[in-house]
Amino acid sequence: MGKLLDEQTAQRVKKVFEALNHEVALLLFGSESQNCMYCEDVKQLVGEVTSLSDKLHLEYYDLEKHPEEARKYHVENAPSFVVAAYHNGEITDYGIRYLGIPAGHEFTSLIRDILMVSSGDSGLQPETREFLAGVKTPLLLQVFVTPTCPYCPQAVTLAHQIAMGSPWIEAEMVEAMEFPELSAKYGVSGVPHTVINGGDAELVGAAPEQHLVEKIREAINLKGEKN
Repeated sequence: MGKLLDEQTAQRVKKVFEALNHEVALLLFGSESQNCMYCEDVKQLVGEVTSLSDKLHLEYYDLEKHPEEARKYHVENAPSFVVAAYHNGEITDYGIRYLGIPAGHEFTSLIRDILMVSSGDSGLQPETREFLAGVKTPLLLQVFVTPTCPYCPQAVTLAHQIAMGSPWIEAEMVEAMEFPELSAKYGVSGVPHTVINGGDAELVGAAPEQHLVEKIREAINLKGEKN
């Protein structure tokens, strides 16, 4: 198989990675037993990206052979990977996940996430940080995307910023066409489509930061009512 990144793109990304402050680890989960059509593509893409800077590290796990690691990072399906901080061999998980290949426009999300994690700063507005500091409820944001959607990276990046801003929140890009059962489960017909806590709240389209915060607040309130 030839390279997924052409030389021009690789050199451009390599130049961008010169701005990396701290080391970053990409934890990739594949599967030999699941019918994982894109596992090799994701492994190759993530491998090519991590080769562009000595501040990037790649670790590979098989879901079935490494169940403890899969549980630790809340990974159930392949291909999945986590973008985490890496310091002296220690990994700090911010809850930033990808389910499926970040191809097309979504490649931008991956590069942005690496830069964000390396900087150690979510880049969120002060009022959002203040709100997230008070969150004590586990939340999962799932952002359904397709590679051809130009608005999807904005939604994915924002969800990942939110995850980085709170130890209680995880955010996952989901490639809608790779995981049609998940897409059908949540009635995804257009992208980006953000599902919060399995449908406690949802958001269709790329929305401003404050709008997503309001939806998260809505999901937390609903969860409180259920309990």
